Amino acid sequence: MKKVLMLLANGVEPLELSAFTDVLGWATLVGSEPIELLDVGLTDNIKTTFGLSLRPTAVLDDIDLSQFDALAIPGGFEPAGFYRDALSEPFLEVIRHFNEQNKFIASICVSSLALGTAGILNDRKATIYHQHNGVRKQQLEQTGAIFVDQPIVCDGNCITSTGPGTALEVAFELLEKLSDSSNAAMVREKMRIPTPCPEWYQSAQV
Repeated sequence: MKKVLMLLANGVEPLELSAFTDVLGWATLVGSEPIELLDVGLTDNIKTTFGLSLRPTAVLDDIDLSQFDALAIPGGFEPAGFYRDALSEPFLEVIRHFNEQNKFIASICVSSLALGTAGILNDRKATIYHQHNGVRKQQLEQTGAIFVDQPIVCDGNCITSTGPGTALEVAFELLEKLSDSSNAAMVREKMRIPTPCPEWYQSAQV
């Protein structure tokens, strides 16, 4: 059985974490092989972007990272404290561990900034939530990443994306990489989630 660690920062956005829980949960129920997802926080209490309180199943200090096949990181909002956790050294060390093992790392929205800060996106294509003022884009590029203005960007073992609207597609991309395209397509059909048109995958944010 494949195992995925979902690393939660304080201030995480609920929609983004639920994409991983639902897609991988459905894959376990109806897919060709079960995939276990474990939600992990730096502490035992997480307050989400919009005030919902969560108790992660496990705390990072109690986890053996070598037991997992992939890392999933939902994004969040700065005013809710997301970057205090997501750019902290314990959080970044998890990212570096998975990258050193060449294991898949799937990030949504601004969590790609954590990948960049961890030093794993240098000279690699990646994306992030990007609006007209370009702050997040500039921050990502300052880490050495090559910014690509597309909804989802895959480069090697890293998956990055542009916002909560991409969350399900990131989760399906991770599912496909951990199993195969036919399994991901079957789970998508069972969940009644349509496949975006080809133009969606090329659409810029601004």
